[in-house]
Amino acid sequence: MILVVPYVQENHDSTPVKSGDLHFIDAGDKVVLPGLVDAHVHLEEPGKQDWEGFWTGTQAAAATGGITALIDMPDDSSPPTTTPRNLDIKCRSARGQCWVDVGFWRGVIPQNQADLKPLVAAGVKGFKCFLIESGVEEFPSVSEHDLHVHMKELQDQSTVLLFHAELENDSCSVQNHEEHDPTAYQTFLSSCPEELEVNAISLITVLQEKYNSLHCHIVHLFASTALPIIRAARSRGLNLTEETCFHYLCLSADDIPYGQPKFKCCLPICSESNRDALWDALIDGTIDCVVSDHSSCVVELRKFEEGDIMTAWGGINSLGFDLSLLWTEGQKRGISLSQIICWTSEETAKHTRLSSSKGRLSVGYDDDLVIWDPEAEFKVSKEHFDFKNKFSAYEGMVLNGVVQQIVLHGHVTYDRTQNGFDGFTPIGKLL
Repeated sequence: MILVVPYVQENHDSTPVKSGDLHFIDAGDKVVLPGLVDAHVHLEEPGKQDWEGFWTGTQAAAATGGITALIDMPDDSSPPTTTPRNLDIKCRSARGQCWVDVGFWRGVIPQNQADLKPLVAAGVKGFKCFLIESGVEEFPSVSEHDLHVHMKELQDQSTVLLFHAELENDSCSVQNHEEHDPTAYQTFLSSCPEELEVNAISLITVLQEKYNSLHCHIVHLFASTALPIIRAARSRGLNLTEETCFHYLCLSADDIPYGQPKFKCCLPICSESNRDALWDALIDGTIDCVVSDHSSCVVELRKFEEGDIMTAWGGINSLGFDLSLLWTEGQKRGISLSQIICWTSEETAKHTRLSSSKGRLSVGYDDDLVIWDPEAEFKVSKEHFDFKNKFSAYEGMVLNGVVQQIVLHGHVTYDRTQNGFDGFTPIGKLL
């Protein structure tokens, strides 16, 4: 396949300038794919740009991940994206730094219901809430009473409400397990029982019966024990969708060694049998899409020297490996590339209200393309980490599939054969 595209390079003042010449890209035996849409990313700027930022995060998304659009989560930046003013601060921080298109989820917290409709009018993709404390003081969790107020406000809007689905009750809560070995992953896994997610999804489906016009979505589904509740809700016609993450599909708690906090994330990676059940649910359509939930922090907070998983900050650094991870694991399970693109591009575009412009190679859609070599093999190492803090649970894994070029809005913005991003400039739009 031959592609004819312009290059976008830097002017003397680092502003984008289109070359006067068209460049022919011979994709040869490589695969041309629609750009991936990652619907769950924590870029953490402004306020925590030493954790992750727009420049490094979007470079990582494009260079090895094949992502051409991502949606940033509202809870980890400072201020969090919970008001129109905070959204404006976020957008001003992002401008001029994005190597892919970037959109924003907004936050639902107690007492911010008056801001929801103005945010919808401003073009927000949707809203996220926590049913358990988020760990961020400025982003408190919502109660069942709060949810009635917010869902009533949103039910007739063209939007989606995302849930971090953990809910404590009298019979089930987060456990300290101080008497157990903090370097053992099983200690952490036992502290976050699957019942927390089951409880939360049960409540969400009850609320949906009352506010049935509101689209609800479960982020980072991890517990296979919640799947029967989801299937039952869908059989009743409830407008409920779910995502899972690459780490739940490609890693197993059974294989995590002692003293490795880089594997810690909330919600936790579970057993091999749980992983198999999530794959089955993805294949049969119970789970709609797959996202990265890329979430970084500074190295000091990960407690690598102590190996203390229990007190380490959680989150998986994964931007840049999305396509390769799913392709490598999927081949073992008879998964086709078209299925992977459906889960990581078409369905995520639909989820983020971008399905009229992204997620497909079709006339009238954004010409966001990935030229990809599915046969290339590489061992994940620090040299592949374009994100800010250079550690990842995937380090040492051997993966298949390498991004060769990225075309964003019809312009080459990354070329592995020409030193990656050298000579190019970010032209990503704010969605």
